[in-house]
Amino acid sequence: MSGLATRLYRGDAGLQIVGRRKLWFGVAGGVLLIAILALSLIGFKPGIEFEGGNEFTVPTSAGTLVQVETAVNEAIEAVAPGTEVQPATQIGQGIYAVRSAVLEQAQTLEVKEKVAAALKIDAGTVSDNRVSPAWGEQVTEQALIGLVIFIAVVSVYLIFRFEWRMAAAAVASLVFDLAFTAAVYALVGFEVTPSTVIGFLTILGYALYDVVVVFDKVQENTRGITGSSTTTYGEAANLAVNQTLMRSINTGLVALLPVGGLLFIGAGLLGAGTLKDLGLVLFIGMGTAIYSSLFFATPVLVWLKEMDPKIANHTQRVLARRNAPAKAAASDLPAQPVAVGAGTAAPKAGAKPAGAKSGRPAGRPAGKRR
Repeated sequence: MSGLATRLYRGDAGLQIVGRRKLWFGVAGGVLLIAILALSLIGFKPGIEFEGGNEFTVPTSAGTLVQVETAVNEAIEAVAPGTEVQPATQIGQGIYAVRSAVLEQAQTLEVKEKVAAALKIDAGTVSDNRVSPAWGEQVTEQALIGLVIFIAVVSVYLIFRFEWRMAAAAVASLVFDLAFTAAVYALVGFEVTPSTVIGFLTILGYALYDVVVVFDKVQENTRGITGSSTTTYGEAANLAVNQTLMRSINTGLVALLPVGGLLFIGAGLLGAGTLKDLGLVLFIGMGTAIYSSLFFATPVLVWLKEMDPKIANHTQRVLARRNAPAKAAASDLPAQPVAVGAGTAAPKAGAKPAGAKSGRPAGRPAGKRR
């Protein structure tokens, strides 16, 4: 008995994906609606890099990373309760950095004194810098420019490698991935940091890779499809999705394992807070890319192809050829006698009986003329 992968590749499993495209389009519409509501009602939570703030730097000789982070957090909480503080990081050689929301000049000086006292170091070794929100704006601008350039290059490549309809379907799939990932990120409430922006750009490359793999198989199965009289374009594309289904799932699972470890173990169990924003974007985005390449990109491609008169006429010819034997069998059925009164009108009074010849009285048998 053959396994599921073999049955899918041969088309024996009968998994209808393209045939149920209305369902997948409905799912995509629901995701888009959720994304619009999430971004309009909740929105993103910008990090300090995008809103601006203060950065306190302490030499590593003052203590461990945890000790420095604790000292800065306690000092800021004492001076300005409720102020947002990011986890401490090491920047360069021998320097720890802790970023917080915007503080007044007097508050900044008081925090530096308290940190120096807690770590028992000279207050002059604790530096502070104002983080401008303009830097975050530049990161966002550069990311948007990179996104536009990426989509333009991808579209040109797919048009030359395949055709414009495949390019349009691939771009639609990328938009679906970004919309779903953005909606989840907004609903979870993680801060948007430069790592988040990098994560969004990273998932585009992975999503494109999976779409190209599926489309390459679709092109192979549909090459010269108009010369066939047994298979429609949609059926050949559906077979291609079945044939690449297990490969996409296996590749996706292998790719999601390290990302899941980054998110759930690194950020969740070990408390590496700087990894959670990048991990969440990659995990949701890569998982969505697997779904969209199979259940969204290919149905969109078939929908666009069936607008082509050549493909539409071919589909009609194939379906007409399949229906021809059934119509012929129906036409060869013997006619059933119909009783008078069962759907037929009774003869009027004085009318000639059915089949009677003109000039012959009714009931007189045919004979020789006298």
